[in-house]
Amino acid sequence: MRKHQLIGVLAVFAIAASACASSSTTPQRPVAERSGHAAYPLTLHDAAGTVTIPHRPTRIVSLSATATQMLFAVGAGAQVVAVDQYSTYPSSAPRTNLSGSQPNVEAIARYRPDLVINDADVGNLSRSLKALRVPVLIEPAAKSFAVSYQQIADLGAATDHEHGARQTVSSMRSHIARIVASVPRPSRPLRVYHELDPTFYSATTATFIGQIYRLFGLRNVADKAGITRNSGYPQLSAEYVVASNPQVIVLADIACCHQSARTVAARPGWSRVDAVRHDLVLGVDDSLASEWGPRIVEFVGHVAKLLRRAETVYGAGQP
Repeated sequence: MRKHQLIGVLAVFAIAASACASSSTTPQRPVAERSGHAAYPLTLHDAAGTVTIPHRPTRIVSLSATATQMLFAVGAGAQVVAVDQYSTYPSSAPRTNLSGSQPNVEAIARYRPDLVINDADVGNLSRSLKALRVPVLIEPAAKSFAVSYQQIADLGAATDHEHGARQTVSSMRSHIARIVASVPRPSRPLRVYHELDPTFYSATTATFIGQIYRLFGLRNVADKAGITRNSGYPQLSAEYVVASNPQVIVLADIACCHQSARTVAARPGWSRVDAVRHDLVLGVDDSLASEWGPRIVEFVGHVAKLLRRAETVYGAGQP
């Protein structure tokens, strides 16, 4: 999910994204394969319905930063002619001022795409481009690693890079497993607070980012406030976070909102929070912590480093 969409409209967007994600967990596999290559026309089932891709796409427009990462990871980068303004990785991606949250069909059509990818069917994007005979693949915000891996497989199939998709997923799985295994487990779970913005929006275990903390056996302080809510992104209060006394804090608002360990320590009452007292506040790039593509391995690595530091502070017998 894009960071700019989270701020201000987070809860509303998350509910919609959650609904979309649930509809994309059983995608239809390619109708046929020949010699390891997809046979076209190829049919996939995405969050908006059935999508038929008539031929191997060579003019792809990606309106999703995560989809852009996935496309380049599986080996389809040369087939991408334009990406949206928030697709900052990789740097070689043909970045434009196109918007995925407010798509302009006329602007998209100027790139003569033969496949458009987005994370939401905003403004009847699929129907509008269908009228121009341009297939649209909707791959919404993933709520689990399984959905993320399936989306990579979908994009691999759609672009005729199934082997690259399998390699990407295999690499992600093995790297994440090694990273998680490298972190000692304390006798009691450490408490973690994940901050999306300075108004204390957070992410529960029900979200994709929350699943990462679950891998490490952490106890998410946002769960009591929002685990039963459909969005998974409750707005907490400063008093609630301080009372929860998180032992590690991850800031995903360092770029958008200029937050840091220093600004957190300066908040009234926060100086007595364990994570602040022991300098266990981690700032990560906003986009890295809000996307669900191959770079999530990098985010998992950052969390692991924080937890190794925490182990030296709290030890195996931490309270």
